Amino acid sequence: MTLETLDPDFDDADDAADAPASPDAEEFDPAVLDALGGHDYRFKVWGGDWCGDCQRQLPAFGAALAAAGVPGDRIEDFPVTKGPDGKEGEGVDEYGIELIPTVVVETADGEEVARFVEEEDVSIAAFLAGELAGVDVPT
Repeated sequence: MTLETLDPDFDDADDAADAPASPDAEEFDPAVLDALGGHDYRFKVWGGDWCGDCQRQLPAFGAALAAAGVPGDRIEDFPVTKGPDGKEGEGVDEYGIELIPTVVVETADGEEVARFVEEEDVSIAAFLAGELAGVDVPT
């Protein structure tokens, strides 16, 4: 893993007051864990360790993936830098990444089924679980 912020133990947030509670202390909804851990989904995560939104959100998402039993080989992280024309890094153009964190969920055959971009009213894990609830994936 190259994004340190995706580590559930990441604690270098710019502003400690904005940092989430330790992901270890969070209790995850079983429905969220079932949604994330089901159907051999692949998770592609764009972020930057320098990004405050990533520092606040990605550690808890990393903890949720771990709690859901998602193996590391189904999680790809893509560090993003700030360039003169916007975000730069692997896959940024291909996936249309403009804001971070962005998480794209794909089926085992590469079909995009859900996407989280920057911020929602709920956690990344809860948002994606809601998006995945309506997905019809062949078994």
